[in-house]
Amino acid sequence: MGEVTGEVQGSVTPSGSSPSSRGQWSNKVEFLLAVAGEIIGLGNVWRFPYLCYKNGGGVFFIPYILFFFTCGVPLFLLETSLGQYTQQGTITCWRKICPLFEGLGYGTLMVVWYSSIYYVVILAWAFFYLFSSFSSELPWASCRNIWNTGVNISNTALPENATSAVREFWERRVLKLTGSAAELGSVRWELALCLLLSWVVCYFCVWKGVKSTGKVVYFTATFPYVMMLVLLVRGLTLPGALDGIKFYLYPDASRLTDPQVWMDAGTQIFYSFALCFGCLMTLGSYNKYNNNCYRDCVYLCLLNSGTSFVAGFAIFSALGFMAYEQNVHISKVAESGPGLAFIAYPRAVAMMPFPQLWAVCFFVMIILLGLDSEFVGLESLATSISDVNPGFFRTGYRRELLLLAICVVCFFLGLVMVTEGGLYIFQVFDYYACSGMTLLLFAVLQSVSVGWVYGADRFYDNIQDMIGYRPVSLMKYCLKYATPVVCTGTFFFSLIKYTPLKFDNVTEYPWWGYALGWFFTLSSTLMVPTWAVYRLVLRPYMSFTSGSFSLLHVTGHSPPQPLHFPAADFDLFLSSPNVPALHVTSCLCFFFFLHILLRFAL
Repeated sequence: MGEVTGEVQGSVTPSGSSPSSRGQWSNKVEFLLAVAGEIIGLGNVWRFPYLCYKNGGGVFFIPYILFFFTCGVPLFLLETSLGQYTQQGTITCWRKICPLFEGLGYGTLMVVWYSSIYYVVILAWAFFYLFSSFSSELPWASCRNIWNTGVNISNTALPENATSAVREFWERRVLKLTGSAAELGSVRWELALCLLLSWVVCYFCVWKGVKSTGKVVYFTATFPYVMMLVLLVRGLTLPGALDGIKFYLYPDASRLTDPQVWMDAGTQIFYSFALCFGCLMTLGSYNKYNNNCYRDCVYLCLLNSGTSFVAGFAIFSALGFMAYEQNVHISKVAESGPGLAFIAYPRAVAMMPFPQLWAVCFFVMIILLGLDSEFVGLESLATSISDVNPGFFRTGYRRELLLLAICVVCFFLGLVMVTEGGLYIFQVFDYYACSGMTLLLFAVLQSVSVGWVYGADRFYDNIQDMIGYRPVSLMKYCLKYATPVVCTGTFFFSLIKYTPLKFDNVTEYPWWGYALGWFFTLSSTLMVPTWAVYRLVLRPYMSFTSGSFSLLHVTGHSPPQPLHFPAADFDLFLSSPNVPALHVTSCLCFFFFLHILLRFAL
């Protein structure tokens, strides 16, 4: 990483705050591992391989690669470089780049908060399975347990009217699942203790900021690759593995005519790249100003997609083995999401020699993959709040206390998801709180605000000021044209295809379940238009161009490190006749999307 020499240009910090007081990565490796740990998570293992299999095998890579270049890499660069350029978290970053869009910072912060509450529940489940793996016989490998019912058989054969031992372990031992969402039941205290353990680990991973996070990621971001390699080698040596890989990659060109395939490819890019969560801005803000963020982004995006591809071989080789052992089609055993991690793969592990060893390897990998993403989200929350008032939160132990308060609140809110009916609430969080529609809308607004309002050329000037050269022009045109168009199209298709959540695609939720879900969605989405109205209507004395503050840009800052904006270019931009039109267009987009969301909510 290049060192900063002389005065740091373009580093935007509030009065009384400096990069040194915020902290910085000790070296480039810490940043790369932290970002890799954030973006390479559970979705790479349990979502991408299944989507590839479901959507035509090898042909799924056609829409995936299209979204990769038109949306994934440009937005990844946008978020990381803006964080590095401003040296700020997600709220104050947008405040300094384009104050009218500061609501994007608050909206993404809400999404990160919601995801932090429910994502750590997965870690609690994984810890429960990990502890259960240290036994003479895996508890989900047989039917000789007190939680098994009469209509139950072993995992080696599955008639249609039978329940597998591994599913009964999941539903009747781990969750003690109730019959409906209306029956939450009591707290599962074993899971509650696992949840507490998860939060304690997350807290101590980030309690000293990047000083502690930068050291932890050396293990948490690299060891999952060791586990994945072990599971891959083991899976490829199993009988039936080749059939599993064939189903994973076998191309079906007819699937390209299905719009759902394209929507799945787009949403997978957003989830796996952690776009529009604000975490990339936070991690980038701890870089040195002259770090080559452009090169880092390209390498990290390639690493993320490559990991997803390789993970598919590890997963489907094991599923192919399981289908071979049960003499069924692989479609009968292939699942995604928690069903893969806690039902399908444990069932495959139970059939292997030395099953306890492979179970421990798998659940350690799941825990570390989830832990990285969780504590980076926690760091993003603490950083964004601290940057709003650094003089207060960076005094004494107030940042540590802020972090502790976040963990405690999230722990108690998460207890509802470790009740006997907690899985129903978990799916509401998963479906609505971090919905693809919200992320797509944020992506449209991010690309419009930087590509048109702030200016793609000015954005490229900022990157050149940091790294010494301009990225390829393709990304600039993607930010201005391709990204907004592709994301808008996918957004509207998501609205058209929207169906209310059903548990296991069968059981409908009570009215309060849908009300809670839409509260999650709208509480983050409405931050953007609400903030715009606040700045335009409720604070009319803050004009577009008057004083030291502008709704388009910040024209001046307190010393010691002002924004590096050429005054002549700035005045020329403000005098452009397109500026009012851009603001009017942006506001119309806000209220149009709000109208659509409310229509579907009601």
